[in-house]
Amino acid sequence: MVLVVLSVVSAVVVVLVVGVAAFALRRRLIQRPGGTFDCSLRTRPPVSPAGAAGSTAAASPGQTPGGAASSSPEGVGKAADGDPAAPSADPDHGKGWVFGIARYSGDRIEWFRVFSYAPRPRRVLQRAGIHVIGRREPAGQEELALLAGAVILVCEHAGDRIELALSDDALTGFLAWLEAAPPGQRVNVA
Repeated sequence: MVLVVLSVVSAVVVVLVVGVAAFALRRRLIQRPGGTFDCSLRTRPPVSPAGAAGSTAAASPGQTPGGAASSSPEGVGKAADGDPAAPSADPDHGKGWVFGIARYSGDRIEWFRVFSYAPRPRRVLQRAGIHVIGRREPAGQEELALLAGAVILVCEHAGDRIELALSDDALTGFLAWLEAAPPGQRVNVA
């Protein structure tokens, strides 16, 4: 009986050690070619032209029924009405962020989830398809969901609105990479 319990416990420990070693090896293989940086990603629906409140009659917390942002102590409603880079005031504002590693690869950025065993990137962002809408500081629950000192870059890529949370250094490198596009490519950097 004791021998069976010991063999089960040892098997579980071996599986855990192999799992952690696989995470470490995967990250090392992703970072091996260089040009990597920590980058959290969140996919968001596009903002309607009528403002973040949409056409609903009920106002979100921090907004007036007309959709105008109200001032709040947390700084959530500082931006003007209809500003696509303004943080939304909905209660799920800190949700949807996924920690990841991004890697420059020619004219694209390959984004990998941190907590995954997949060898391929989860998302590929082509340089020509990235349109920077604006940047902002994390607000409310986002401050807890993101790494310390992160800056949020609001972008549009292939019709999808995405938000990237990067360090100041990574943001500088990312914007320089966008601006360094070959002649003839359209670059939209805010």
